[in-house]
Amino acid sequence: MAANLAAPAGRASEMDAERQSQIAFYLTGKRQGAGLAAVEGPNLRPALLARYRDLTRLRYDYPLVLMREPTAKAYVQCLSGLVDGVVGEMSRDDDSGRPAKHLLRLEQEIRALLAGGATGALTGLWDTAAGRLAARGDDLLKDCLKRARGALKTDGDVIDCDHELPARLLHRAWSVTQEAKARTLRDELRLLTLKLSEILASDLARSEAGRSPKSLQAAVGAAHGEVFDFDALSRVLAKSAPKASMPPARRRRIQWLLSVLQAQRFFTVPGCAPREQVYSFVFDTCTSALAAYRERLPRMVELAKAMAVARLEIEGEYKDATHGPFFKDFGAGGLSPEESFRFPDYLVRISAEALAAGENDVLMEMLSAGLPAKILLQTDDLLEESPITGDAHLAFGVRSRQLVNMAIGLNEVYVLQSPSSHLYQFRERILKAMSYAGPALFSVFSGAGGKTGGLPPYLNAAAAMEARAFPAFSYDPSAGANWASRFHLEANSQVDLDWPVQSFNYEDEQHQRIDASLAFTLADFVACDARYARHFALVPRIKWNSSMVPVGECLDADQKGAPEKVPCLLMVDRDNALQKVIVDGKLVRAALRCRETWHSLQELGGIHNSHAEKLLARERETWEAQGRRESEARAQEAKPAVQVPAAAPVAPAGTPAPAEPEEKRSPDEAYIESARCTTCNECTQINDKMFAYDDNKQAHIVNPDAGTYRQLVEAAESCQVSIIHPGKPRNPNEPGLEDLLKRAESFR
Repeated sequence: MAANLAAPAGRASEMDAERQSQIAFYLTGKRQGAGLAAVEGPNLRPALLARYRDLTRLRYDYPLVLMREPTAKAYVQCLSGLVDGVVGEMSRDDDSGRPAKHLLRLEQEIRALLAGGATGALTGLWDTAAGRLAARGDDLLKDCLKRARGALKTDGDVIDCDHELPARLLHRAWSVTQEAKARTLRDELRLLTLKLSEILASDLARSEAGRSPKSLQAAVGAAHGEVFDFDALSRVLAKSAPKASMPPARRRRIQWLLSVLQAQRFFTVPGCAPREQVYSFVFDTCTSALAAYRERLPRMVELAKAMAVARLEIEGEYKDATHGPFFKDFGAGGLSPEESFRFPDYLVRISAEALAAGENDVLMEMLSAGLPAKILLQTDDLLEESPITGDAHLAFGVRSRQLVNMAIGLNEVYVLQSPSSHLYQFRERILKAMSYAGPALFSVFSGAGGKTGGLPPYLNAAAAMEARAFPAFSYDPSAGANWASRFHLEANSQVDLDWPVQSFNYEDEQHQRIDASLAFTLADFVACDARYARHFALVPRIKWNSSMVPVGECLDADQKGAPEKVPCLLMVDRDNALQKVIVDGKLVRAALRCRETWHSLQELGGIHNSHAEKLLARERETWEAQGRRESEARAQEAKPAVQVPAAAPVAPAGTPAPAEPEEKRSPDEAYIESARCTTCNECTQINDKMFAYDDNKQAHIVNPDAGTYRQLVEAAESCQVSIIHPGKPRNPNEPGLEDLLKRAESFR
C-alpha cells in the first residue's frame, strides 16, 4: 500500500519540476532539465498552416496575368478568374460540367509548372499544361482542351507571388497611368506643333521670299514645272500681295516655341526627339531619381512655358507688353502641382533592407516636397534583427514602419501598405495611388526573405498580415476631409479583434475529433523562421500539462510577478502530427508591442476608438443619472401625503391586468432584460445573428451559438442600460476565457 501511495506523490513532484522548468524557460529563454527540446530547422509550422502544404492544389489569387493590352480597369487578372471566364463561355454550349472539371485540372497543371520554375506568357504555359494533360487523357478531354484554347481571348505575362512580383505589378500599374497621361500631352504637343508650323508657313507665303520663282516652283512641284512661268507668276503676286508681314519678334518667338516643343524628351511624339533619347523615369534609388528630377526641372519649366505661350499665339491673344513680363519669370518658383502632374511620375523601387540613412533622408525629402514620385519600398525579410538592438530587443519591420508612419503624418502622401499576398485585392487602390496628383509610397512585404524553410512567399506574406506583423491598409488624402474617409483598414481579417481567431480540429490519441479555436499571433508568425528557434522549446506529449495555455490567452491576461501559466503554440511536424512548443517572455513582449501597434491602427480606422468610447461612457453616465433623478421624482410624486388604510381598489373595466414578474434566470444563462431595452443598436451591430429585435423593437438573444463569448461580454459592456447578462461561456476552448469571465462578473 505504501508503494502505491508513493508513486502518485513522486509523479506530482516530477510534474511540479517540469512546470518549473517551463516557467524558467519563459523567464530566461534557457532550457533547463530533460523535459524541453530545441526546435530545429523548418520541421514545424503553426497548426493553422497545416492545411496549406501544397499551394498548387488550392485555388487562390495567384498566379497573376499582366494583361498584354492593359486598360485602366483591367491591367492585371488572376489565373482563376480567367479560367472561370473560359468555363462560363464554354458552359453556354455544354452544361455537362465537363469543362469546369477539365479546366480546373488545367489550372492546377499551370500552377505546378510555375512552382517548378516555368515562366512566360499565359498562352505558352496554357499550351504546355494542356499538352501534358492531353497525353494522359482521352478524346473527350482533348476536345475540351482544344475548345477552351479557342475561348481564351487574352494573353499576358504570368507572374507568381515571388520576389519580383511587387516591382512588376506596380510597374504595370504605373505604365497604365503614365500612358494615359502621355496620350493627353502627346496629342496636345502634336496639335500645338502643327498650328505653329501653319502660322509660319502662312507668313512665309506672304513674304517676298515666299513669292520668289524658286519658292513657287518648289510649292507647285517638278511635275508641273514646264507648265508655269514662275518668273511672271512671281511678278504678278508681288503686285497683289499685302504689304504687311509677321513682325520679326513674333517670328523668332514662334520659331523658339517650335524648337522647344520638338526637342522635348519627356514623351515620345512623332517629329520630336527619337525614342532612344526620351527620358527614363524608372529608378532604383531615391538619390538618382531626385538628381534626375533636379536636372530636368529647367527643361520641364521651359516646356510648360512654351506650351502656355503657344496656346496664346495660336489664338492670336499673345500681347508682348502684357505677357512678356509674366513669362519672363515663369517657373521661377517651380511649377504648380497642376502643371507638374501633367508630366511623367518618377517610379522608384528600393529595398528596405538596403535603405541607408542618406537614402532614407532623400526619400522623406521627396515626399515632403510633394515631388511627382511613386516609391515602392519592398521588405523581403520582415524578421531581420534590429540593426540597433540585435537580439536584445525584438523589433520587427522597424525601418518600413517608421517611413510609413512619417509619410502618413505628412497628410498629402498616398500611402499603401500590403503584403504581396494581398496586392491583387488592392489592385484598384494601387491604380488610384498611381493616378494620385502627388507623391505615393507603397510599402510591400514580399515574403521572399528570411529563414522560413519550405514556406512559400505567398504563405509567408499572408501569415505576416494575419499575425498583425504587417497589416494591410491605405491612406488616400484625396478621399475626403477626415480619417474615416481617408484611412482603410478593413482588408485585414477580423479587424475588430486583437488577433484573428480560426477554427482548428484534430484527432486525439483516442481517435476523437477535437474542435478548438486558435488565435494566430505574432508568435505563430515568428515560429515559421528558423533564426528564432531559440525562443521556443518543444515539450514532449507526455510532459503536456494544464499550465500550458495558448499564447493568445496569455496575451489577454494581465500577468504580474511569477507567471502561473506558460504560453504555448500548437504546431505540426512534417507528418502533420500535433506538437506543443512553449514561448519565452521576450517573444511574448514583442507580441504585446505588435498588438499595441495594431491598436493604434484600429484607432485610426475608427475601431475601438478611445475618444469615442470615452465620450460614450460619459453620455451613458449622464443618461443613467438623469434616469435616476426622474425615477426619484416620480416616486416622490406617487407617495401619498397621509397613510390611511383603505380597501383594495377595484380596477375599472378595460384596465389591463398587471404584468407577471419575469421568471428568475440562472446566472449561468445568457439573456437580456428585454423589457428595459432602449433600442440603441449596440448589440445588433456587434452580431446581428446572435442579437435581434422582436416586434416591439426590443433586443433578445436569439441564438447564443451564433457568436463568441467575447461578443456577449463586449455587448454587455457596451449596453447603455446594462441589461445584457453574458452568463457562462458555451465553448470552453474559446481563447481568453479567463479574462472574459472576470469582465463578465459585474453583469451576472
